Amino acid sequence: MQPIMTAAEINAFLDTDFPQIHTDGRVFHVAEVTAGRVTMTFDPAERHLRPGGTVSGPAMFTLADVAAYAAVLAHIGPVALAFTTNLNINFLRLPKAQLIRCECRVLKLGKRLAVVDALLLQGDSDDPVAQATATYSIPPR
Repeated sequence: MQPIMTAAEINAFLDTDFPQIHTDGRVFHVAEVTAGRVTMTFDPAERHLRPGGTVSGPAMFTLADVAAYAAVLAHIGPVALAFTTNLNINFLRLPKAQLIRCECRVLKLGKRLAVVDALLLQGDSDDPVAQATATYSIPPR
């Protein structure tokens, strides 16, 4: 499946249609869009950390959700009313207080539902800090 939106177009769409994700500063950025895939980066701020200096679960959940949404948009176009119907996340390792990249792969893109797998990674490691599966409802055209 070929994308119909670029990383720049998705970033611009998120800026205009979902500016609340940047309320306290820009921390989410779509870095790459390829066939069936999107990579988003998240640069956590102090507010995203939990005691002990690791990135909080809610911050990683948000990254997985926004990145999976971006992956769906990349392949269906700027449909603001697509929404999450389910997101399951597995926290696998303690994430350091540093950049996290979320690599999303569209597993299924139907007329009404899309399913996306998301791996959250740090540094050069191939060992994810979290893994999520998200399902999105796509409104009728």
